[in-house]
Amino acid sequence: MTEASRTIGQFYHILRDLTMTETGRRMISPSFVEEATDCLKRHGKAPEAVLAAVGLPTRIDAPVSAESYGALWLAIAAEIDDEFFGMGGRPMRRGSFTLLCHCVLHAKTLDRALRRALRFLNVVLEDPQGHLEIADGLAQVVLNDRTGARSAFAYRTYWILLHGIACWLIGRRIPLRMVDFRCAEPDHAADYRLFFGAPVRFAQPVSRLAFDASLLKLPVARSEQALKQFLRNAPANILVRYRYDAGLAASIRKRLRQVSPASWSTFDDLAAQMRLSPSTLRHRLHAEGQNYAAIRDEIRRDLAIEMLQKTTLGVGEIATRLGFSEPSAFHRAFRKWTARSPAAFRRATTVQSG
Repeated sequence: MTEASRTIGQFYHILRDLTMTETGRRMISPSFVEEATDCLKRHGKAPEAVLAAVGLPTRIDAPVSAESYGALWLAIAAEIDDEFFGMGGRPMRRGSFTLLCHCVLHAKTLDRALRRALRFLNVVLEDPQGHLEIADGLAQVVLNDRTGARSAFAYRTYWILLHGIACWLIGRRIPLRMVDFRCAEPDHAADYRLFFGAPVRFAQPVSRLAFDASLLKLPVARSEQALKQFLRNAPANILVRYRYDAGLAASIRKRLRQVSPASWSTFDDLAAQMRLSPSTLRHRLHAEGQNYAAIRDEIRRDLAIEMLQKTTLGVGEIATRLGFSEPSAFHRAFRKWTARSPAAFRRATTVQSG
């Protein structure tokens, strides 16, 4: 087999198995497990017993499932009576997340639900204090610390709680546009960029999470019975980016994953293939908080990350296979997705896995 045949085979194997990336997103990095168990050490408790109680080894050197991490989160919360790992101004006592869910369940819209959630967390944690800002078409949840910057892990935990419940309330994924951290870049920064699937920046004036403001108008459509089921599976069900696995956007993702990005249809051609007018397709995607460009970007980003991590293909070749007209366009897109160049991302992930 020629080298060209091998690399083409690698690419189509990645494209065909892109759903494995979805499975991968249900895996939690060892660095996050280490940071979670560090809070036990800060409380003068040995983590070995807690890890063993949830079926995890005392040394974590490979990703663990979201379910295992969720069980660890609950076990740590029980051990120190704090669902926020001891990282807030005050402990988030056990049962607080359940009360938060009941607090926001009957809000009419996502806007009202988020504002209620932020007020609740402000009272419970005291520090940091979160508030919602709307500007330039973006809804931004901004965190202000009364003291110095917290760890990246603390902000990540806050975003998991807030983003996870927000997505569940409206029954669809909320695509993130930006995630800022006030703290310095941690050693495992690549883990954070992969986890959020959005541009992540460190050493910023404040910590913030941003998404399209139009989503704030979406109605909350959950019942008491649905909440019981949601809580039964928490926090494992909010540990990974909430993905909308039904509807039109999911159908489009499935179509796109079956072909090379260089062969993707234009929006008008896609609408014709789906027997819809372009305006109807655009309207229905908008109702799901999605658009065609964002869906294509998401799949291209996932493929780019897979190829940078798992193949030796050059950046120019990857750009071509992803359907970019020139490498510079790919560089710009990848920087938007991860805040790093493709080469820098490959080096960072190679070092961390080595």
